[in-house]
Amino acid sequence: MDTNIARLPAFKASASSWINVVGICIEIFGVFIIVAGIVWSTYLCVDWRMSIHPYDENKIRVGRSLLLGLAVLVAADIVKTIAVEPTFTSLGLLAGLVIVRTFLSWMLVLEIEGHGPGGESFC
Repeated sequence: MDTNIARLPAFKASASSWINVVGICIEIFGVFIIVAGIVWSTYLCVDWRMSIHPYDENKIRVGRSLLLGLAVLVAADIVKTIAVEPTFTSLGLLAGLVIVRTFLSWMLVLEIEGHGPGGESFC
């Protein structure tokens, strides 16, 4: 029984490092979503013969890829915060990041759809 207790800190450190690696992989995936979305949107905008309003459609596509990428990056921040020992500082930093990214997401929805999430118009 004592050997299991002695191995607990090593397991905890190993699990924490693996969770941190998973968080980094999720971050890379989020950045990939944003970059791939911008590249694809730009490609479709350059091939403007297929659409009537290429700028508006490009803006919507880029905004959607940013929204999805930001959501994935928030998930990565949550996973990485779990990987380390949660302190008030790390939780406060996570809360600040989530608030900023949520605000950015809300502003992107406003820009894409022309109204807020509840349907109220601000223009």
